[in-house]
Amino acid sequence: MNAIVITRPGGPEVLELQARPRPVPAAHEVLIQVKAAGLNRSDLGLREGKYGGAPVAGVVPGLEIAGEVVAVGTSAPRWGVGDQVCALLTEGGYAEYAAVDARHCLPVPAGWSVQEAASLPETTFTVWSNVFQMAALQPGETVLVHGGSSGIGLTLIQLAKALGNKVLATAGTADKCRTCEQFGAARCVNYKEEDFEQAFKDEKINVILDMVGGDYLAKNLRLLATDGRLQYINAMQGAKAELNLLDIMSKRLHLSGSTLRPRSAEFKAALAAAVEQHVWPLAASGQLRPVIYKTFPLAEAAQAQQLMASSEHIGKILLVNEG
Repeated sequence: MNAIVITRPGGPEVLELQARPRPVPAAHEVLIQVKAAGLNRSDLGLREGKYGGAPVAGVVPGLEIAGEVVAVGTSAPRWGVGDQVCALLTEGGYAEYAAVDARHCLPVPAGWSVQEAASLPETTFTVWSNVFQMAALQPGETVLVHGGSSGIGLTLIQLAKALGNKVLATAGTADKCRTCEQFGAARCVNYKEEDFEQAFKDEKINVILDMVGGDYLAKNLRLLATDGRLQYINAMQGAKAELNLLDIMSKRLHLSGSTLRPRSAEFKAALAAAVEQHVWPLAASGQLRPVIYKTFPLAEAAQAQQLMASSEHIGKILLVNEG
C-alpha cells in the first residue's frame, strides 16, 4: 500500500509517499481501506518533532480516517467486512489502509458520505471530552471558543447550539466570523480588528475553549463568570503566560486542558461510546453538518499541511484515496 511517511523532523518537505506493507489487524482491531483522512494541527507538531518528544522518523501521521472495513479481528464482533466507518487513531491515517482498535470506530452517520465522516472523529472526540465532560457545559450556559472557524471550533458551535447553549467565538477574518455565525454562533469577533475582551465584557461566559494560549489567558480569566471553566487544547501563540491568581480565587475558576492522542485505549473507547450516544444523533438529524474546506490526494499531503499551517482554511482539510 501507499502511505505518507515522516522521513525526519522538519517542514512539509519531509513527508514522503512510500510503499508500506498492508497492516494485519490484531484480534481487537479492524482493517480499514481508507477513503479519506482528516488533517489536524497536531499532525504538524508531530512532523516537526514537537509532539510528545518521541522519534518521528518512519512514522505515518494521521489521527482520523473514514473508509470500509475489509478485515475483522477475532475479538471485534461489532463490525463486519463492508461496513462503512470512521475511526480515531494514534497514528497511521495518511495511508491506503489502517488497522484500528475496533472500539475506536463509529458508523458513518446517516446522511453523511464516507469522505465527510473523516472530518468527525478528532473534532467530536475533542469537543465532547473537553467541553461537555471536563468543563461540564450545561444547557443554558454560554461558551466562548477561540479559533471558531477551525474544525474544532465549528464542531463546538454546532453541538453547543443544538444542546441549548449560547455560543460566542473569535476568528481572524470577516469571512471566518460570518461562517461562525452562519453555523450558530450568536456573535463572532474578528480579533485582528477588535479586542474580544472588550467586545464580550458584558456577557456571562461560563466555559471557554482556547487553542491560542499566550496572552489570551489573562483575558479569558477576566471574562469568565463565577465558577467558570477554562479549557486548553493547544497553545498556538505560546505555552507560557502570566496569570493573576486572584482572578481564579475570587471567582472560583477552574483551569484545565488535555491532549487526546496519548490517552489510553480504554479512555478513547469510553469516549467513542459517549460520542456515539450524544453526538451521532445530531449528525444524523442535520444539526451537526460537515464543513470541508478542501480535499487533496494522499500524495499531496505536504501541500495539504502547508494550507493548514497558513490558517487560511475554514473547517476541515482532508486527504482522499480515489478508487
